[in-house]
Amino acid sequence: MIQDTNDAASSDNVSNDKQFNNTEHPKHSLDWLTRLIAFDTVSRHSNLVLINDVKAYCEQLGLTVDLTFNEAKTKANLFVTVPAGEDANIVNNGLVLSGHTDVVPVDGQAWTSEPFAATIRGDKLYGRGACDMKGFIACVLTMLPQAVQLSSSGQLSRPLHLALSFDEEVGCLGAPLILADLKARGITPDYCIVGEPTNMAMVVAHKGIAVYRCRIHGKSAHSSLTAQGVNAISYASKLVGYVDTLAEELSARDGALEDGDALFTVPYSTLSVGTIHGGTATNIVPNLCEFTFDYRNLPHMTQDDILAPIQAKVAELNAQMQARAPETGIELMQEEIVPAMTDDDSAELQSLIAALTGDDERHKVAYATEGGQFTNAGIPTIICGPGSIEQAHKADEYVELIEIERCDGFLQKLLDSCTVK
Repeated sequence: MIQDTNDAASSDNVSNDKQFNNTEHPKHSLDWLTRLIAFDTVSRHSNLVLINDVKAYCEQLGLTVDLTFNEAKTKANLFVTVPAGEDANIVNNGLVLSGHTDVVPVDGQAWTSEPFAATIRGDKLYGRGACDMKGFIACVLTMLPQAVQLSSSGQLSRPLHLALSFDEEVGCLGAPLILADLKARGITPDYCIVGEPTNMAMVVAHKGIAVYRCRIHGKSAHSSLTAQGVNAISYASKLVGYVDTLAEELSARDGALEDGDALFTVPYSTLSVGTIHGGTATNIVPNLCEFTFDYRNLPHMTQDDILAPIQAKVAELNAQMQARAPETGIELMQEEIVPAMTDDDSAELQSLIAALTGDDERHKVAYATEGGQFTNAGIPTIICGPGSIEQAHKADEYVELIEIERCDGFLQKLLDSCTVK
């Protein structure tokens, strides 16, 4: 439901000082989105204020909420089920609606309005997380009371689950805890919809991502006595060159679509060096150099497809370095890994989504989401949510009001499809 600007999130900024101490929760999606944006859930901060607010809302609806925490207990995932069945006690199977609660920082960005206060200008609502991805969460929370009512009357034919995670933006760290908890409790959802921004189009697959750090330990010497040292930057450059060569091979092979996938904008797996640091002075043979690279693999490929040859190259270079100085060598460390999301088992879910959206087109994307972790756990998943990924992570992030309206309509049709007639 789209309200008039004055009824929902007015163009006057909503103060973040109102930490919503009252127990009255919104009834409409724009109001929910306003409320959610006001919680500063940048990944480096706790998300507990938002989680506890949603927990209180769910408990007021009579639902049982399960939380899983990070080790420090400063962040939590939330999982809640609207049960199905004549006795309203069936919690297994069903459909998960999944979203992450964290947002990226606003540091150094030139915002024209307060990022943590929802602002409507024209046909857009601005604020950090407006599209990525509190808009989807707002729409789901708005739909929740109706789902509870159907459950209570025995009209809900399958359970609906809500999964809210922490730290998606820094490596999808929260979702694996949700999935482990579900496995321990014997809950196996049939399907999952991840509400990342897709302009309400259906995304059926995405690439995986792995981030690696290479630390090259050389041996210092005066630059006039290079033979007495082992140049860490030089050996780093050899490894960087090899990574680039592998990237070219992937492009040549998959780009010709022998192993590629034309539905991706970049139809092949990619390797890219992102950062490099090393050296202290021009007249010193450097004893340390570090660089990072990421690998974005097509769903049918694995991390081992590139990790094995890189490890072999590291072993070769280590032998060369240690022949000159035994204390030298290269460390290869994996810093982040998110599996690809496949479309292998989601044909039935795709048909349902196509019917609900009226759009049968399938899309595949290069960015990674928690969808890969759900499919990796055996839960067929698609991505469909309001807003454009083009607006994510930028200053003046926004979601078009019509996108929230479309998401509300989509969720209503989804709920109708789960209702006993």
